[in-house]
Amino acid sequence: MCGIAGFVNFDGHRRDEAAARVKRMADALIHRGPDEEGFFVDDCAALGHRRLAIIDLSSGQQPMSTLEGRVQIVFNGEIYNFLEVRAELESRGHRFQTHSDTEVILRGYLEWGQQCVARLNGMFAFAIWDARDKRLFLGRDRVGKKPLYYWRNGSSIAFASELKALRAAGLCPTAVDPEALDCYLTFGYIPAPRTIYQGVRKPGAAHWLLITADTQTEQRYWTLSFARQSARTLEQATEEFESLLDEAVKCRLMSEVPLGAFLSGGIDSSLVVSSMARQMGRPVITNSIGFSERQYSELPVAGRIARHLGTDHHELIVTPKAAEVIERIAWHFDEPLADSSAVPTWYVCEMARRSVTVALSGDGGDEAFGGYTFRYVPHVLESRTRRALPAMVRGPLFGAIGALWPASAALPKPLRLKTIFENLAVGDAEAFYRDLAWLRPDTRQTLYSPDFLEELRGFTPMEAMAPYYVHNDAPDALGRGQFTDIHFYMTDDVLVKVDRMSMAHSLEVRAPLLDHRILEFAAGLAPGLKVRGRLGKLPLRRLAAQRLPADVHKLPKRGFSIPAAQWLRGELRPVIEDILFGSKQLLTEVLHGPRVRELWHEHLSGARDHSVLFWALTMFGLWQRGTAVSPVMPHTCDDRNEQRPVGIAV
Repeated sequence: MCGIAGFVNFDGHRRDEAAARVKRMADALIHRGPDEEGFFVDDCAALGHRRLAIIDLSSGQQPMSTLEGRVQIVFNGEIYNFLEVRAELESRGHRFQTHSDTEVILRGYLEWGQQCVARLNGMFAFAIWDARDKRLFLGRDRVGKKPLYYWRNGSSIAFASELKALRAAGLCPTAVDPEALDCYLTFGYIPAPRTIYQGVRKPGAAHWLLITADTQTEQRYWTLSFARQSARTLEQATEEFESLLDEAVKCRLMSEVPLGAFLSGGIDSSLVVSSMARQMGRPVITNSIGFSERQYSELPVAGRIARHLGTDHHELIVTPKAAEVIERIAWHFDEPLADSSAVPTWYVCEMARRSVTVALSGDGGDEAFGGYTFRYVPHVLESRTRRALPAMVRGPLFGAIGALWPASAALPKPLRLKTIFENLAVGDAEAFYRDLAWLRPDTRQTLYSPDFLEELRGFTPMEAMAPYYVHNDAPDALGRGQFTDIHFYMTDDVLVKVDRMSMAHSLEVRAPLLDHRILEFAAGLAPGLKVRGRLGKLPLRRLAAQRLPADVHKLPKRGFSIPAAQWLRGELRPVIEDILFGSKQLLTEVLHGPRVRELWHEHLSGARDHSVLFWALTMFGLWQRGTAVSPVMPHTCDDRNEQRPVGIAV
């Protein structure tokens, strides 16, 4: 795993100035690649690379070029099928100088042009500078495991793995994008192509960009299809999944450095470890963390699974210094992200790095196989109800009931129906949006200041989500929800969290369940082979019953969570109150102060749990503070008031 950065000025630049600037960009990414650095500069382009060496340790240095020097590449990630692609290229006459996957991408580009990305199975973000044709080619993997940002300013374009590299070189505007901020406060993350900064963009997952002096073309090269559902029994589906899982794990075991796995105690990571145990010639190094609060700890289950699989198991009970660690987390995120499970992810990555450089994870199982039944089951039932009732009846009827029905956690669970009634009054897409959104539409209207609402000019975050739900080929509500989760929520929340927290500790994380062959297989399963009753991930559960200790496959899903509500009332209270009320912040321009105070007092009193909202505001405030300092870790920064240069053309 690595960090990449660079820029192109099609009008040309001074090489010495370009070299100094790209060096600053790479220095800001040293946590992503502490082993080596490399640079390329010509009259138009400057490329920088920070390397975390995993394979081909002796000859995989970057930037890498063809012998004649026409094409240069910087690459972040791993290509798991690079040996097969290499063999095909050799059969076409290509001669390789290294044993690295980087050279396979480079020569694949020479052979197939932009279509080379469709042949790659892996996680990647790369930039190729074609000096002869004066064009820059950017590519990103199918689900966006590896990050990439870019900013175009006239004849110049800059790119990097993280925003802090753009900021370090003065190649990043500082004006906040109001639509991105609205999305953040609504979802807890900022979906592509938006970023927190106006004018800076993220290429979508499974997209490539081709940029010349006069043109910029972006194209999707892969999409997940739910339309081709084959007839299978659950037994057949489980057998197929088992074969695919073992193959996906096998190709991710390639490494010249120590390799292990996360073991949370859930089905997904446990199945990954079971597959590793079958294929490795030594006990798998597994890592688990827990908190002192038992409801937030899966250590007992993880320990049972580790003993069953004979792993070299490491456990750690964490007593977080919340105020300290979330400041560091906010710095690494680059743009605000409010997923509080970043805290345990930070600690498990920190722990794993003590014994391994590469860790396999169970990410992707919930999205691919319908694990989010707390959302999917009601959504499917609501969708069936909508089809049974005319909209002219359903809208007014359930709209009125939803408006009158009380929203109270004090009600018995069977009577907490307000959200369902409100969802039945609208269509499938809007209902799924409401399920994804942390900020209810009515709360949003009262929470935002009049000036911020005016600045949004009628925009709502549903505009960012709806195209994913509407524009896919899934024949049912479950498939449409899964498509949206995979391409929207997972890419811009889950995978951002895992990438930044692992790279903060120079740890590479690989996710076998996100192999595109597994995703395509799962999309081709009928809904009844993924979800039945309140249980999701049926093939995984069936396989778990065969491979794991008894009853593990029956355990309900548990999130990787923290006691956020208590922390906000305790250790983090001074932090959030300083952010909200201690000084004039951007939040005071965005939020309606009296409403914020009202919600905060409700949370402090325990009358309502608003921890999701206030965690988001805390992370935004810490991000905002962090952007006023140089791109160095907060605890090592010498000058907290140093301002970054911005808006400078390359």
